[in-house]
Amino acid sequence: MRAPALAVGVLLAVAPPAAAFSARDMLGREVTLAAPPARIVSLVPSVTEILYALGAEERLVGVTDFCDYPPAARQRPSVGGMVNPNLEAIVALKPDLVIATTEGNSEETFAQLKRLGIPTYLVAAHLVSDVTDLIARLGALTGRERAMGPVLARLERRIEAVKRAVAPQPRPRVLYVLWPEPLIVPGRTALVTELIRLAGGEPVTAGEADAYPRYSLEAAVAKAPEVILLANHGANTGPIDETKWQRLTSLPAIRAGRLHRVDGNLLHRYGPRVVDGLEQLARAIHPEAFK
Repeated sequence: MRAPALAVGVLLAVAPPAAAFSARDMLGREVTLAAPPARIVSLVPSVTEILYALGAEERLVGVTDFCDYPPAARQRPSVGGMVNPNLEAIVALKPDLVIATTEGNSEETFAQLKRLGIPTYLVAAHLVSDVTDLIARLGALTGRERAMGPVLARLERRIEAVKRAVAPQPRPRVLYVLWPEPLIVPGRTALVTELIRLAGGEPVTAGEADAYPRYSLEAAVAKAPEVILLANHGANTGPIDETKWQRLTSLPAIRAGRLHRVDGNLLHRYGPRVVDGLEQLARAIHPEAFK
């Protein structure tokens, strides 16, 4: 009778311990950890912003060079860029979890992290509901559920206020220029396309299948936009060439003086500040609604 008991004891000794923590990422992948993550490397500026908004920054041990908000994030150890982060720097930080995105990080990075045995949680957001879902997921991931509620409530309250303000207004045709050269615009599955609609506009490139397709100037002119929004991405991108657009005097937007700059960092990052971007869009599209 002792032999089977001994065999069971040996099996228990060598068997891996049951996972103490698991979560499903935004691509539906099961991510299994020994315990809730205490050391997180964020390869996504949006995720970095959310962790700070939730008060979970003490778990953040590494960020990218692009994680510049809030300003305190710049003081965290950097692992380099988003496309090709420094794998040695990531390993040296001994993370329990790396949070990455399929839109900005490379497949090679994912493969290398897998070879190194570093768990990776993947995120992506194409809708405002994805933004709120990500905030909720990160709240649960970091044990900040109580902080998550007020953050989500503020977002939803401000979104509803914008929707009410623009509801009585007509919906002008809006051309949003994500990048000037080559010309890149938001397509059907881009977050900013939904934001333009919430702000009371009709995005003229919403029919494009790709999220952020290249577009010709001729195609943009043919859409006869009534509002043109040029996204600025910060000091590193240089000045926007407004003169090129101002020359297109046949466009309704130019004739009406409705060429505006907007802050791309608010509109392309899916963190809590996305509602700041929404409000900026709404004021540009419907200034009459916010007097």
